[in-house]
Amino acid sequence: MSAAPPPPWEVVLLVSHLLDPRTLAVASCVCKSWRASMSSDNLWKPACASLFPSLSALQSTDPALPYHRIYALGLAASRCRARSPAKPRLSLDDLVFVVDVRSEDLPITTVSKPGDEIAPDPNGLFRFELGADEECSLAMEIMDPVRITWIVALRGWKAVFIMMECDGRASFIPGAEGWFSQELPLAGCCSSATASGLVADMKLGFCSRGVAGGKIRVESASVGILSMGSWRYASMEDGLRYLQNFLA
Repeated sequence: MSAAPPPPWEVVLLVSHLLDPRTLAVASCVCKSWRASMSSDNLWKPACASLFPSLSALQSTDPALPYHRIYALGLAASRCRARSPAKPRLSLDDLVFVVDVRSEDLPITTVSKPGDEIAPDPNGLFRFELGADEECSLAMEIMDPVRITWIVALRGWKAVFIMMECDGRASFIPGAEGWFSQELPLAGCCSSATASGLVADMKLGFCSRGVAGGKIRVESASVGILSMGSWRYASMEDGLRYLQNFLA
């Protein structure tokens, strides 16, 4: 007489080490005894070691933390990283860019451009050519100290954010470009003391056209946001997401 086959639940327990994490999780919901068996560290530790090896250190920190919980934490974290960030609520058309260049207290030039008059970067980067109003730009000595300010405002002047406020020197030959940069604060209530890993970047072009006596004039201005990690310009969406923390 052949022996009776084991009950189905015993078969599942015998092959539980062959089950994938999803099936183990489903099986653990059958009953209390299955939950206890299917939650064994012996079953979940290999899955954690394979998919989330860096999280295994959590068990050393807290031995009471089971591996099935570590696996769930790793899965949730990976889903968050894979999730596309939400579209920014701001658009370029909502903004006004203001660049001001002064020599001591003397205004050299001020450029104000609404976002709908700015040509978007063809590569989708947060980088813009603002031009300059040469008719309203005063000439300055080549070695004059200058103060550079870049402000982004919400249309209707509902809110403003100072992207850059720094001092430099216009020690540039005609036709050259002057670069200015300033690290941006972390978005949030305590942003003043914490860096964001982003840099406000400005390039000014100087010319001597129509100017005599060793003086130069601001001919062009371009601005953008750089990532300190890669020293590449942030995408348009990332730049708008950053600004909406201060303006929206």
